[in-house]
Amino acid sequence: MIYSKQSSRSPEEVGKRLEEAAARHKFGVLHILDLKKTLESKGIQLGSECLVYDVCNPEAATRALHTDMRVSTVLPCRISIFNKDGGCLISTVKPTSLFAATGLKGSEALAAEVERKVLAIIDESA
Repeated sequence: MIYSKQSSRSPEEVGKRLEEAAARHKFGVLHILDLKKTLESKGIQLGSECLVYDVCNPEAATRALHTDMRVSTVLPCRISIFNKDGGCLISTVKPTSLFAATGLKGSEALAAEVERKVLAIIDESA
């Protein structure tokens, strides 16, 4: 259900590589959530970096949404980068698992196609 890849690089370096890989696969980065900064602004210390990237392929998203608007509950794809073992871990919930959890029918092949690209983005980012 969760796909992860270890990297010896810093979260910031992996994030830059992720943005480049996403563009190569025709995905855009919609938002970057810095959980450490967000929690610190609330007076909570997380202690390690944790960046969450919302990524989306507009063509795939449009095709999925035209099948059933409830697919919007699992969009966009999220990729998390956080400190681990002297480097960082890059993780995502597999799009096929997210889609299967909805119980919706009709976009399984599209979810598999998106998953291949998201995992490639992660692999290239590491």
